[in-house]
Amino acid sequence: MLSKNNQKFIISLRKKKVREEKGMFVIEGDKMVREFISAGAEIVMLVAKPEYIGDLEKKKMVPDCNVVQVSFDELRKVSTLKTPHNALAVVKIPDKEFITDKILDDLCVALDTIQDPGNLGTIIRAAAWFGIKNIICSENSVDVYNPKVVQATMGALLNVNVFYRHLDEFLENARKRGVEVFGAYLDGCPIYEHPLGKKGIILLGNESRGISENLSSYVTARLFIPGYRTVKYGVESLNAGMAASIVFYEFRRRK
Repeated sequence: MLSKNNQKFIISLRKKKVREEKGMFVIEGDKMVREFISAGAEIVMLVAKPEYIGDLEKKKMVPDCNVVQVSFDELRKVSTLKTPHNALAVVKIPDKEFITDKILDDLCVALDTIQDPGNLGTIIRAAAWFGIKNIICSENSVDVYNPKVVQATMGALLNVNVFYRHLDEFLENARKRGVEVFGAYLDGCPIYEHPLGKKGIILLGNESRGISENLSSYVTARLFIPGYRTVKYGVESLNAGMAASIVFYEFRRRK
């Protein structure tokens, strides 16, 4: 049974301020919880239906934490999903070291004011699929541990480091090191025609405004994803998540 205090605590983690104070966030879903356990993530509390916990016991996967057996109605009270799964877990936010030289020595992603949780989750998932390990977000981007972002990543957070920094400082460091910055624009060079390196920074802008003017000066190559242009109405551009997936694929295809 889930106590009222634990119930309030789990619900409180929907707020960014509380997540930062406690250093914890919530994951939901049978598969995601199982993957976080398998990956060795620090599970603080596991809240699940008896049959789910029983299955973990059979597989010797029960984490060393506070394990609470609950009913579907109890799960529904703390879940952010319309139809809760069989389990959710409170997870410790991992400490990840930001080493500029190491990040700039590989292909990485910079996100300028990404606001939509679904877009950030999709970008993280695409980065994991294409082997991109580091994403640097502007400080005014949506929080990576927002429940909607976490859900959209489908567990890909286990494979990607997400940092929050002043992008102008990060890109200035890149410029001093001679690292290329590839910006996504609607008036750039078709990505299929432009030379792409094995490393560099892929810079993606805000969903409605694109890349900020103050960051454009750091861009060394303006890239554009050409479409077939047969549709006259309703499709002016790709959303950030779709655009990111195509750009990531093209970089890896060349490699």
